[in-house]
Amino acid sequence: MAKQLIYDLDLNSITELMTSWGEPAYRTKQIWQGLYQHFYSSPLQFPNIPKPLREKMADELDFTVIEPVRVLDSSDKQTRKTLFKLHDGHYIEAVLMRYGEAPLHLPPNPTQSYLGGVSRPKGVDEGGKPRRTLCISTQAGCAMGCVFCATGQMGFKRHLSSGEIVAQVMYYARLLHEEGSAVTNIVLMGMGEPFHNYDNTMAAIDRLNDADGYNFGARRFTISTVGLVPQIKRFADEKRQVNLAISLHAADDKLRQSMLPVNKKYNIDEVLGACRYYVNQTGRRITFEWALINGVNDTPEEARKLAARLKGLLCHVNAIPLNPTHGYKGQATTRERAERFKETLEQAGIPCTIRMRRGIDIQAGCGQLASTEKSVSNNSNNPKV
Repeated sequence: MAKQLIYDLDLNSITELMTSWGEPAYRTKQIWQGLYQHFYSSPLQFPNIPKPLREKMADELDFTVIEPVRVLDSSDKQTRKTLFKLHDGHYIEAVLMRYGEAPLHLPPNPTQSYLGGVSRPKGVDEGGKPRRTLCISTQAGCAMGCVFCATGQMGFKRHLSSGEIVAQVMYYARLLHEEGSAVTNIVLMGMGEPFHNYDNTMAAIDRLNDADGYNFGARRFTISTVGLVPQIKRFADEKRQVNLAISLHAADDKLRQSMLPVNKKYNIDEVLGACRYYVNQTGRRITFEWALINGVNDTPEEARKLAARLKGLLCHVNAIPLNPTHGYKGQATTRERAERFKETLEQAGIPCTIRMRRGIDIQAGCGQLASTEKSVSNNSNNPKV
């Protein structure tokens, strides 16, 4: 019988488990803090737990939730991508992005501008520390089928459990802790559609947000969705402090449907209607993501159409030159075209930032590394936990 994944257990579940094992109530807190404050990855690492209990935990609970099988660092040492193998042989990816004025082993903020000197943040958080941003996955593969996305080209494999989502963060939290650093931002923009796996995604966020555990602030999370309207409204009704980003990429249904098949089910008017509902319910600004594809959606005309769609909505546009994939022939926009797109939006009153592409040399775009999983799995030099 398969062991229970330790990161799938919330605080109440651990309490119930300890009670069923005849352990005192304080054991729950020791385990919880060991996992999320000390980043222990094995029962043997818990110094305040008696040996018989450590052995029982080792026998009945699985601490090796995900296995890193390949690690790639970008040439500038600012981006690291890790390919993880799951228990059933599927693969997922997580990326660490480093920003700000810091030693190269420290991580940073995903808001550095693509255009030199244009809207370029300093890459530090509110406390003045360099940002260390994680991009994590919520599914193995993806059912949305976005044509320019490597994960979409893979197709859907399965949802991740809440523990498999949490484990990606703990892997990097442990690594950064050893360097004397810490995660500052988490974006759920890796493999998969977070709102397609809504319950597990939110359970993972709640676990990471727990004040007695990892205590990661809700406003430091960002969820990205292609626009699943019912889930956007559900998210709005829950009035969470988590940031919301919508992958839009086009301002008319014909173009968007050619890139994002989900537009057949939820057209732009429905998506933007849900976005206005979200802003009205929460009072929070919403972000629209836009992959700038040369000659496709990077023209001033497209910018003007987008501005008309977003008029009066509390929002911000994050545009980024397309990250190329083998399965899509489109190319990234040029620097000049990106700047003109941004200027056109801003002249119409829509704030826009052009983001810098990261990790092109290590296939850091969603799903690019996992799509080569068969060749990777045969690599005898793969690192183990």
